[in-house]
Amino acid sequence: MSETLPVATIRTQVTVPLRFPDGYTTTARLFTFDGLVDGREHLAFRLGDPSAAERAGDVPLVRPHSECLTGDVFGSQRCDCGPQLREAVQRIADVGGYLLYLRQEGRGIGLYAKLDAYALQDAGLDTFEANVALGHAEDERDYTVAAQMLAALGVGPISVLSNNPEKTEQLGRLGITVTEQVPTGVFLSPANADYLAAKASRAARAADLPFVR
Repeated sequence: MSETLPVATIRTQVTVPLRFPDGYTTTARLFTFDGLVDGREHLAFRLGDPSAAERAGDVPLVRPHSECLTGDVFGSQRCDCGPQLREAVQRIADVGGYLLYLRQEGRGIGLYAKLDAYALQDAGLDTFEANVALGHAEDERDYTVAAQMLAALGVGPISVLSNNPEKTEQLGRLGITVTEQVPTGVFLSPANADYLAAKASRAARAADLPFVR
């Protein structure tokens, strides 16, 4: 049984050209919203032509992407967020769909707390253990706003671009029909190997890496 979803509405929309450090360019239609349950400024990027996918009998590809200032903006290699964002934009633009940019830094614990967690990781804890040591849940992200945004945009069934089944499960409980979960790439480097191994060690995230340490 799906949960009751509070109604959100489109506040404004504007077209923005995008350019990534590797030279990739595309154009996105950005949407802002009123009525999102947490009051934060989340964004939806419409990429490619989602209606063309629907006319072809496919469904829009959607990536719920949680904000990571250090990885998305500054290229930190302690995580794989920046490469996943770059990959998602191009893959969605190719087939038509939406990137939902969610203000949920550090698995929902905030930027300062995420950096506190980094310090604990340097002392030997993994990314999940560090969040718990700081008094948080392992993952505090909530995808209610993602479901609200999709409903406001009038998006029907979707496929979800993610390795994390929790996103699909939460969206399903919130009334969003997910026809498929499409895995992202694996962006492994010496700097993020322990981080990715921690995700892979969790049963729900076994698709993240081809190995478990």
